[in-house]
Amino acid sequence: MAKRRRRHHQSKKEGLPPGTPVYIGEVRDATVAITVFDYDATHVHEFTATDLAQLSDARISHRVTWVNVSGIHKVEIVEQVCQVFGVHPLAVEDICSTETRPKAEEYTDHLYLVVKMLTVEQGDEGARINAEHTSIIVGERFVLTFQEEHEGDVFDNVRKRLRDDRARIRSLGADFLAYALVDAIVDHYFAVLEWVGDQAEALEDQVLANSAPSQLSAIYWMRRELTFFRKQVWPLRDGLGLLMRSDGKRMSAEVVPFLRDVHDHTVQVVESIEVYREIVLGLVDLYMTTVSNRMNEVMKVLTVIATIFIPLTFVVGVYGMNFDNMPELHWQYGYFLTWGVMLAVVVTMLSVFRYKRWL
Repeated sequence: MAKRRRRHHQSKKEGLPPGTPVYIGEVRDATVAITVFDYDATHVHEFTATDLAQLSDARISHRVTWVNVSGIHKVEIVEQVCQVFGVHPLAVEDICSTETRPKAEEYTDHLYLVVKMLTVEQGDEGARINAEHTSIIVGERFVLTFQEEHEGDVFDNVRKRLRDDRARIRSLGADFLAYALVDAIVDHYFAVLEWVGDQAEALEDQVLANSAPSQLSAIYWMRRELTFFRKQVWPLRDGLGLLMRSDGKRMSAEVVPFLRDVHDHTVQVVESIEVYREIVLGLVDLYMTTVSNRMNEVMKVLTVIATIFIPLTFVVGVYGMNFDNMPELHWQYGYFLTWGVMLAVVVTMLSVFRYKRWL
């Protein structure tokens, strides 16, 4: 089984004023990559930013700009990017904290959304659900995304659509781009959900086939994974609800139906997680029932054996007494008759047990 997740210490922020960004997460030494899509209906400019001047130029353009920052462990870089686009200090603080729960916040000139990008991570100790802290900021003609990890995300299809001159996303605003990014993350939840379902079904088959003590630990491990999964997805419903109820400054009426569709998908994922949680919790009862049934079968066999030997023990006990006046002791066929009686008792008892369907 995969190792337990480490809890990050929020005490790093103790005593600091609100809005002070402090990185809370796994220690990383990877470089921070900043990629930019600057586009409109007819042109798209894709590049990797090496200095803030390039971001400033994109900021003042009349096109839609998507800036993706891969790696938030360099707090100073996060602050500099956010300063170019006028991001609120409280949002910058949440960007740098991987412990921030999924939520949405509405500021004066931009929206801030926290989403967990979930993937199934294969390691030396087994597979587990990995949650990458992802922040999305939607402003006037710009979208900022901040990813916790440097490599790998679920935005490849969005990038592919941006490179296509015929794609609808090219002619729409930053709010539709933000929807597309959230939709890509939520759609990938179903891949994780499929993995969860396969694991739950495999555990159920193993418990039914042959219960073993190791399976109980596997069941509790699966329950922890589902609890973690639910924790990362459940609050997103409220965040998307806030975006749908926005006053229209950042999310247009044209985008709201698409957000409603993503919200429905999120609810579907949450409901499926609840179903799998019930299945896994039921596996504990199934495991205990299977073990109990096996114990009952063992006890039934032992009871039958003991019951059969009770009359046999009585017979040999009678003839094992050291009395002189026992006529059968000196009879020529006494030994064989005793064996015949005992075998008859055994056959009779087994026949009765089978007739009663106790065997």
